[in-house]
Amino acid sequence: MARRTTKQDLPDDFEEHILDIDVGDEMRSSFLEYAYSVIYSRALPDARDGLKPVQRRILYTMDQMGLRPDRGHVKSARVVGEVMGRLHPHGDTAIYDALVRMSQPWSMRVPFIDGHGNFGSPDDSPAAMRYTECRMSPAAVAMTASIDEDTVDFKPNYDSREFEPTVLPAAIPNLVVNGSTGIAVGMATNMAPHNLVEVVQALRHLIQHPKTDVDGLMRFIPGPDLPTGGKIVGLEGIRDAYLTGRGTFRMRATARVESINARRKGIVVTELPYGVGTEKVIERIKVLVQGKKLTGISDIKDLTDREKGLRLVIEVKNGFHPEALLEQLYRQTPMEDTFGINNVALVDGQPRTLGLKEMLQVFLEHRLEVVRRRSQFRRNKKADRLHLVDGLLVALLDIDEVIQVIRTSDDSGAAKERLMSVFDLSVAQADYILEMQLRRLTRFSRIELEKEQEQLRREIEELDAILNDVQLRWKVVSDELAEVAKTYGTPRRTVLLESSGTSVASAAVPLEVADDPCFAFLSSSGLMARSTSAEPVGSGGARTNHDVIVSAVRTTARGEIGVVTSLGRVVKVGVLDLPAIPSSANDPNLQGGVPLSEVLSLGQGERALALTALPTDGPGLALGTRQGVVKRVNPEVLSRDEWEVIGLKDGDEVVGALDLTTGTETLAFITSDAQLLHFGADGVRPQGRSGGGIAGIRVTSGEGVVWFGAVDPSDAVVVTASGSSTALPGTEPGAVKVTPFTEYPPKGRATGGVRCHRFLKGEDTLVFAWAGTAPARAAASSGSPIDLPAADGRRDGSGIPGSQAIAACAGPLAARLGGAETPAAEPSV
Repeated sequence: MARRTTKQDLPDDFEEHILDIDVGDEMRSSFLEYAYSVIYSRALPDARDGLKPVQRRILYTMDQMGLRPDRGHVKSARVVGEVMGRLHPHGDTAIYDALVRMSQPWSMRVPFIDGHGNFGSPDDSPAAMRYTECRMSPAAVAMTASIDEDTVDFKPNYDSREFEPTVLPAAIPNLVVNGSTGIAVGMATNMAPHNLVEVVQALRHLIQHPKTDVDGLMRFIPGPDLPTGGKIVGLEGIRDAYLTGRGTFRMRATARVESINARRKGIVVTELPYGVGTEKVIERIKVLVQGKKLTGISDIKDLTDREKGLRLVIEVKNGFHPEALLEQLYRQTPMEDTFGINNVALVDGQPRTLGLKEMLQVFLEHRLEVVRRRSQFRRNKKADRLHLVDGLLVALLDIDEVIQVIRTSDDSGAAKERLMSVFDLSVAQADYILEMQLRRLTRFSRIELEKEQEQLRREIEELDAILNDVQLRWKVVSDELAEVAKTYGTPRRTVLLESSGTSVASAAVPLEVADDPCFAFLSSSGLMARSTSAEPVGSGGARTNHDVIVSAVRTTARGEIGVVTSLGRVVKVGVLDLPAIPSSANDPNLQGGVPLSEVLSLGQGERALALTALPTDGPGLALGTRQGVVKRVNPEVLSRDEWEVIGLKDGDEVVGALDLTTGTETLAFITSDAQLLHFGADGVRPQGRSGGGIAGIRVTSGEGVVWFGAVDPSDAVVVTASGSSTALPGTEPGAVKVTPFTEYPPKGRATGGVRCHRFLKGEDTLVFAWAGTAPARAAASSGSPIDLPAADGRRDGSGIPGSQAIAACAGPLAARLGGAETPAAEPSV
């Protein structure tokens, strides 16, 4: 049942007053009050200390709570509660957000809060205030130093029960050093951080030269110094901002191209633009890659940690130039961003747009006033103390009479009046004497008081000098700024680039690697690489130690080649997977090449022998095995990624392989018992993939082929080195012999060939053999070059080493490439 209510009658003397108010006027006045409140109490910093009201209240409250750097951390919620309950009439979220930002080194150049716990990251929000702890940083102590010495004015808080400072003493030029950002009603501010040491240098210069201009100040402050480092590209907008208070500049991430692994390069980002997080960059790159607006990226990893800092790895696909891709990342992702400077701050309670010189002048005037008020406060304190000391010394001169006066007085009031009349003391002096302890009535205390009296007089004179001389006050300000820079200054983090930032790299370097002709190389140490041009490597000149090229084929940058192994397999490899090395005929080395294990898998005991260009037509691929078998592989079968190209018998293996160009080349075998056989390649019919080949050279029992290849008989030589099969590798004594290839007559295929080397006493095998274009030098297994003599005759075909044989610790040898346009195989035994 509803309750029945009765309406009370209005009293007889009630008079009704209805005011007609224009809604437009009410809205304008109310909105104006709200706008003033936002501007002055929330969004804009004071130009003197560079702090917004909430930041100032946080630091002041923490100073009152004693949360200094030498004390322990306390819960952030406790600080937020104190600030909200005493000074800040707003919600706890706004207070905690301000506290968190003052603790983040990526947000402020000089943080004021020493946080303990999860205070977030550029991408993530912090933990709740009940989980984090905080205290003042040393720099915050400098902001509140001497606040209890009447250096700043105080005003009532929101309920007029307490007082709060209108500004902090601020020994640090916080507005310029840490910058600020905020959005008010009808206006906003966005100030860039700067380096403390540079700002202090500019301030001290401005003290000495008040009429200096912006260009003079930019000698000390060339540009912002962002907390996250990075680069600033173009300084025109910075100078405009320093002149007018408004301007823009471009921030760019710090990145470099590194080898992620032996086969792939990547872009490593170590610094991002101010206010940009890694997740924002990753998300943008993913969107561009999925939309096919950015190509060439295979993966992106965020390897950021607390020890190494920011590390964002962007893996680049083979076939793309990392430098050109980096330019696209700058252009299309937040790795390059724009910062708009809008220096709006409160000056004498009014919002103003300030240039660099105006901001520095406002701070200096504030510090000058702080020094004056602090000096006056200290002078008054010391004068009061001197007044008490003077009265105490007067009493000590006749202490017996003082005691007599006190003992004969009826009460303390009478004693005070009699002391003032007898010794001509003031009220404060008389009270101090009455409160003095008896232990002070010693001769030593009198000496201490006299010393204190002299010290106080000197200090008062110094403070009077500061108060009476404005130049001396400026010197105090300058000296204190120098000490601040020495204590809290850090090196510059941001690199300034004078150029306008117009990139020409993307036009000069194509994004993708062109399918240009090049050479692919295989070295004796198991490295593979490709040249940057069609010029062969190692056609003459010096050679790098431990880096003998054993095979080289002509190909293209986006082509494919095959690696022939000792088990008769051909493994297909993409040329783009091989790192590019500069081509140089005088420096044949594969330093920076990729190991074989990175591009193909070899079985136990399997070795890579040579490279093949995988011809699709022509005479095909020629193979020679240890048991003397020769085979020509039909080029039509070279189409799979991995296959066997010869059927090997048990115990047999491939010792040599090469691409034939005409089909009429001269093929040669050299066996371990110093037999040489050569015949025309046209005498070997091509076979399919599974064919086992045909007889090449007849090998005696217990011996085997040590070298197989193709030669040009007109200018080739044969290099053989003998040794003992029972000696340790590399220790067998022997002889090296160089003979013109024409000295050896051809024999029919499947025969034993002719003698090419005569063994001396203690020798029973060839440890090395090679035939090819006349080399001038060879290389030992140590990598050291060995001079070889000119070729000499066989001496009646006996094969006896003549005068051109050299005694050497032969060990493994590798002949250097000759002068052929296409490098021949260069085995390293």
